[in-house]
Amino acid sequence: MGPRQVAEALSAGIRRAVPEASVLQCPISDGGDGLLDAVLTPGSLREPVSVTGPLGAPVRGVLGWVDAETAIFESALLRSDQLDPLRATTRGVGELIWEATERGAKVVVVGLGGSATVDGGTGAARGLGWTFLDARGEALPEGGGSLGQLADLGGGWGLGAQVLALSDVTTPLIGSDGAAPVFAPQKGAGPEGVKLLSRGLERLAELMARHGRPELATLPGGGAAGGLGAGLAFFAKASLVSGAEWVLDRVGFDAALAKADLVVTGEGSFDRTSLVGKASGVVVRRAQAAKKRVAVVAGKVEGLIGIHALDGDGRVLDAAGIADLAERAARQALGLPLP
Repeated sequence: MGPRQVAEALSAGIRRAVPEASVLQCPISDGGDGLLDAVLTPGSLREPVSVTGPLGAPVRGVLGWVDAETAIFESALLRSDQLDPLRATTRGVGELIWEATERGAKVVVVGLGGSATVDGGTGAARGLGWTFLDARGEALPEGGGSLGQLADLGGGWGLGAQVLALSDVTTPLIGSDGAAPVFAPQKGAGPEGVKLLSRGLERLAELMARHGRPELATLPGGGAAGGLGAGLAFFAKASLVSGAEWVLDRVGFDAALAKADLVVTGEGSFDRTSLVGKASGVVVRRAQAAKKRVAVVAGKVEGLIGIHALDGDGRVLDAAGIADLAERAARQALGLPLP
């Protein structure tokens, strides 16, 4: 379900609890799935663009337009049943950035969440004209699995747009809490694959440092989308920002929050990681800072103390299930009797 569908379901449940309530929907995203739905108005231009998919076959990307000079797209271009983290490439992301600039974009906003890649953004760089060579001077294969053999890189084409990369996590590129150890297992890598990908990203960080960007190894958010955050910062001179903070500012969340008696937000699985960059966690933090009552609705809630949260016992929730939980959350938060 997209963020607007979830917001509708939450609203339906709240209205059952408080029929006279004024409910203000505020669909959100942290740079992953649903970014375009959250940011673009229903009538905004969305262009289908064929680009290289993570495993080499063409896929359909969607280039959205906030205005005539601001393009936006999501980097999640791979279905979950096609995981191959050693070979998967972000080349399509670079191609979409290039397409956007060719069509007149002065600013290109890239949502980093939801990728199935761990290539440090080298694929995106290839889509922008960069080259990657091994010690013999031969071209490296695409994907993070070959980065350990990286010996040199060649500059890409001039990019006539500012790139803004929206990160949904604070994970750095390398280290024990870096992109490969944290995300590669989720994307299908076994223990040896994780080690190989970690060595590759460490080698990439060494070359970035050699070319004047040593800070990218530990930059918060640099490990987003398997290192795409750090890669775009290096190869496309992107600014890396919190996706949730950017989206909430964009949709006027604080102005809505000022009028609210109760804030209800949701996520598929809400746990401690939700509180370090995910959209729902940022909503909770802002609501608490404004001293507002806040409730979380999720398919699963784990390990949280001091946050009013209801879950569906790990079940996948449909619209009716979300509405039922939202009704319960509203009744409990406002001290109303349960039906």
